[in-house]
Amino acid sequence: MDLTRRDLVKLVAVAGTAAIAPRALAEAREAPERLLDMPPLGNVTLLHLTDTHATLLPVYAREPDTLLGVGEERGKPPYLTGERFLRAYGIPRGSAEAYATTYLDFPGLAARYGRLGGYAHLATLIKRIGAERPGRTLLLDGGDALQGSATALWSRGEDMLRATNQLGVEVFTAHWEFIYGLERVRELFGDRERGGRFAGEFLAQNVAEAGWGERVFKPCTVREVGGVKLGVIGQAFPYTPVAHPRRFVPDLTFGIREDQVQALVDELRDRRQVDAVVLLSHNGIAVDLKLATRVRGLDVILGGHTHDGLPQPIQVGRTLVVSSGSHGKFLSRLDLDIRGGRVTAHRYRLLPVLSGALAPDPDMARLIAEIRGPHEAKLAETLAVSDSLLYRRGNFNGTFDEVILDALLKRADAEIAFSPGFRWGITIVPGQRLTLEDVYSHTALTYAGTWTRELTGHEIVALMEDVADNLFHPDPYYRQGGDMVRVGGLTYAIDPAAPIGRRIRDVRVGGRALDPARRYRATGWASLGEADGPPVWEVVADHLRALKRVRLDPRPRVRVL
Repeated sequence: MDLTRRDLVKLVAVAGTAAIAPRALAEAREAPERLLDMPPLGNVTLLHLTDTHATLLPVYAREPDTLLGVGEERGKPPYLTGERFLRAYGIPRGSAEAYATTYLDFPGLAARYGRLGGYAHLATLIKRIGAERPGRTLLLDGGDALQGSATALWSRGEDMLRATNQLGVEVFTAHWEFIYGLERVRELFGDRERGGRFAGEFLAQNVAEAGWGERVFKPCTVREVGGVKLGVIGQAFPYTPVAHPRRFVPDLTFGIREDQVQALVDELRDRRQVDAVVLLSHNGIAVDLKLATRVRGLDVILGGHTHDGLPQPIQVGRTLVVSSGSHGKFLSRLDLDIRGGRVTAHRYRLLPVLSGALAPDPDMARLIAEIRGPHEAKLAETLAVSDSLLYRRGNFNGTFDEVILDALLKRADAEIAFSPGFRWGITIVPGQRLTLEDVYSHTALTYAGTWTRELTGHEIVALMEDVADNLFHPDPYYRQGGDMVRVGGLTYAIDPAAPIGRRIRDVRVGGRALDPARRYRATGWASLGEADGPPVWEVVADHLRALKRVRLDPRPRVRVL
């Protein structure tokens, strides 16, 4: 993942040709340090991170160019990108904040501002705020921390739990953590008295035993912070048994369970006399926004799952809905003035973790070196060099998705390839070496087997319609996460506002209209069923070793109607 000197020289050259006004760049030079400052307010500071996806080291991570809302959501946060995003929040183009929050001018700004995130840099920032606000901070993690890297996969989350403890996370909920299986989650996050290894509290009010309805994990907690009592409710990803193979969580139910959230809010306020209630959520922001309209008495929702980094909370009635981005790029800081059992004022900042503006914390740096040391040589294997910007994030195919799809098509000698619309995965800038570690950062999961089979044209469209409904259903409670399935070998048009069964149009394979009755040779990976092919990281790594250089011309696969 490290840049060579040659890589850096090329990046600087790219920066010189980026469409950024020189004055904007000059004014932005000192911005990284200023972005970390925030005048304190009130008696409580909530620090929130989520969806770090095991990115222990600083990375490049480009924000999406396409996020489509449907119905009343259209054109409103969080469904804004690029220039519209910058205008909505008053962010200058070319600034460090613009680099962290949009895709605009990404290669050039990457050369100027460098990588983001990294647990050693996060640790420095968290300690700095803690020193400013002694006894007034609470650090919460919204989940998806223990998946997304080779070392997390090989240690079954152990490496990231150690980093999470070192960071000082006090409250945690989960999603991708469950792909290691329920027993592993219990080993890592269960009661300390029974051998659990997490130093904080793991909360998940919506996980229960099927049939019996008994909660598996603690639903909520009360924390004394800044002289007031905070109630915190944990909300794990509601659709875990649907989004992943059922074998990981047999005999468990999840769900949104808004009635139970309401009951817990009432209990915390009436019986336990808390001054404010926080929901630590992995619902995804659209679900959180709807939930905020239906549950009374929530002061704050700290949300995750959809990776939206929003510079300001969205206020729904009295509820502040926060979304803190992904990959360790951001730390949310929400200062609250709580008096008389209510929030009287708040101040917020989405803090970009620009590694060049923050010295690494020595203790966390030592832990990361210890975790990575045995694997460094293997992870650093150079597979190819990329001449193109490679990324995943967005509603439709990204360029790293195209690399994965090309590898699948070639190995299987297939006509059509499918790759899941996962949001996690780092960015590779032009001129950068592609290493084995980079491949794992896009593929590291416990059901990464590849498959090849014949599908009819009718089955292909039905699959695409099903995923599109998951993404664009008008009711957020029916969206189960992820972006549109990535496709190779075909093109299509989509009408997000149409009803299910009528969104996907004009599907073409090799330029010819898809025949509903014909059988096509198809391939893919991350199936919810059994897959007997090699893991996808092997397929992609072999493809890159043979390719040596990656150069992708534009591939207009999707036409949005």
